[in-house]
Amino acid sequence: MRELSLNILDVAQNSITAGASLITVEVNENTVDNSLTIGIYDNGSGMSKEQVESVIDPFFTTRTTRKVGMGIPLFKMAAEMTGGGLEIKSELSVGTEVKAVFKTDSVDFTPLGDIASTVVALISMNTDRDFIYRRSVDGREFVLDTRELKTILGDVPLDTYEISEWIKDYITENTNELYGGA
Repeated sequence: MRELSLNILDVAQNSITAGASLITVEVNENTVDNSLTIGIYDNGSGMSKEQVESVIDPFFTTRTTRKVGMGIPLFKMAAEMTGGGLEIKSELSVGTEVKAVFKTDSVDFTPLGDIASTVVALISMNTDRDFIYRRSVDGREFVLDTRELKTILGDVPLDTYEISEWIKDYITENTNELYGGA
């Protein structure tokens, strides 16, 4: 994939398919260590030990519409090409944790891409789920939690144009602040 945000979208979609009601996406950058850690955590149906071992195999998928699953294997490959790696922890009826570490100083590092649009797409296309988006750079962070937004907005759905645009602007502005900009 051309940008890591598309990998995040793919893994989060797996969480939705697994019945998760809460999905957390974390993007943590450490400029001193030249690392980017991406975590996607859910409270979905989880996987058995055998499924966790098989999920990195591109010829394993739980989908019935096709016989291969390339999302996790490509995410793993992208991390490993930079000198990082991917770890999956899962427990049946509890949920799944996918964490990938990338070395940002590697020539093979894939850019994060348009993470704001990815998060907006996840939220606006799945208003029946809750999402937490946590972004940090060198220990400074901001958090967007749809549970808080739903409480504040009441009956206003998160998939309305104005709300989607506000969420995207909120993510963009706060990300810029993490990097010292306004």
